[in-house]
Amino acid sequence: MTRLRIRIDFDTGGSVGPGKIMLLERIRETGSISAAARTLDMSYRRAWLLVDDLNRIFAEPVVSAAVGGKHGGGTALTAFGERVIEHYRAVERDAFAATTPRLEALEGMLNAGYGAGSDPADDGSFSGDPGLKPGCKPA
Repeated sequence: MTRLRIRIDFDTGGSVGPGKIMLLERIRETGSISAAARTLDMSYRRAWLLVDDLNRIFAEPVVSAAVGGKHGGGTALTAFGERVIEHYRAVERDAFAATTPRLEALEGMLNAGYGAGSDPADDGSFSGDPGLKPGCKPA
């Protein structure tokens, strides 16, 4: 299946793409930068730097530190962070819907023998996310 990856480069110099959005989604699921990083086979430092970058790019924080309790602190996705994810995923869906005929045309032009017998690595694109269907893949 042909996939479409979207990276948004802002005029201010910051960017957001599938990797950062996936990290935010994992933080939402796990409540922890370190746990989110582990699910993505990423170092804690790399994940922390990406979160810090996202918090600087946007006018409001996308992630905030949770106050430590009996089991220590954690990390929480902010309501603003939820909106960032929502808008990014909507851009992906809209772009995929708008480009599907062109993607299908390009797919029809491929050499069928290229890469035969090998499974493509997960590239972090949205196409495998069941929470985004329908609209991200052709029927």
